Amino acid sequence: MTRPHVLLSVAVSLDGHIDDRGTERFPLSNAEDFDHVDRMRAESDAVLVGAETLRRDNARLLVYSEERRARRVAGGKPEFPLRVTVTRSGRLDPGLRFWHCGGERLVYSQAPVTTVGHLAETKTFGELPEILDDLGERGVRKLMVEGGTSVHTAFLSAGLADEIRVAVAPMLIGQATAPRFVNPAEFPGGPARRFHLEDVEKVGDVAVLRYFPKVTSSSRG
Repeated sequence: MTRPHVLLSVAVSLDGHIDDRGTERFPLSNAEDFDHVDRMRAESDAVLVGAETLRRDNARLLVYSEERRARRVAGGKPEFPLRVTVTRSGRLDPGLRFWHCGGERLVYSQAPVTTVGHLAETKTFGELPEILDDLGERGVRKLMVEGGTSVHTAFLSAGLADEIRVAVAPMLIGQATAPRFVNPAEFPGGPARRFHLEDVEKVGDVAVLRYFPKVTSSSRG
């Protein structure tokens, strides 16, 4: 059984925040980068976010380009990637846009019953490796993880991320309690471990960095 390649995708401010403290999603990125993200979704077999991100952002996680959706269909794939969320409590708002657009939806829940069982397939799980094993069995070869903080922290602390795409926005949030890319955690190798920087790209006024966490700089050089 082959687990999917796990790509973490995040946009951060220069001071490391992914949002401000407001009730509405703060736009860190730009139109060019949003298009890059759309392309990556189109190239993925599944897209995953945590339940808190769904609640906060009311995210749909669609591929918006008609041309990219058409290419997926022409290649024998569904129009949209499988859209996945994970929840501890099973309490999800059935009114969120996530449940009422796009293609297949899958919920991994630590609770045996969810509030959206009539809107999506639900499967119980204990740990992240179980999710990756199950997605691999479903034929998912590339999984794009779009947050939020707790989910990114969980993948990185478990050593399960194969690639990280960080879009660095030219702004400062400056709020101590604003959410960050990851929470404090015990990460493999600790602070002495250096990821391999694969690529840096200028996308409008945003710098996009690609890191391979499982490959160290020394092992590539």
